Amino acid sequence: MPGVPRLCIPVAVIMGCKTVRGAGWEVPSWRVVGVVAGAGVPGSEARGAPAGATGDERRLIWGGLRLELYRDAADSYWVNLTGQQPSLFVLCSENENGAVVPRSVTADQNEACSGVEGNDQVFAAPIPPEVYQQLEQFVVQYNVPQQKRKRKRTNWAEREET
Repeated sequence: MPGVPRLCIPVAVIMGCKTVRGAGWEVPSWRVVGVVAGAGVPGSEARGAPAGATGDERRLIWGGLRLELYRDAADSYWVNLTGQQPSLFVLCSENENGAVVPRSVTADQNEACSGVEGNDQVFAAPIPPEVYQQLEQFVVQYNVPQQKRKRKRTNWAEREET
């Protein structure tokens, strides 16, 4: 997104991976378990996540990411917050080992859609309460609702008669 971010929130992403097996094949299945925020989030390397993995799922935590909020995207954040499931979107790409690695985190649905179109894997995660509050304050401060206007239709039948 162009411009200077108005707010940067340090975040880490917890990813879960389990192997799905079939007749003669197996593939990893990745998911985002959650997003955590705050000054104490770990660095950019992936490492084992805290206990809580279920069954054969292993968990990794990726730190060093930032949720950057831009004033010109405040309307998209508002749509996200007022939707049925407010979410943060984690844009991921595969590394050379086939692991899914988070590249960025956003609250902008338009940016998430662009990621899907650009062949990224995009996962939605619930917004942590402390991030929700900051995002809500940001939207209140910077979102300027646009008044809905109907366009006036041209009456083509009258035009042809004159």
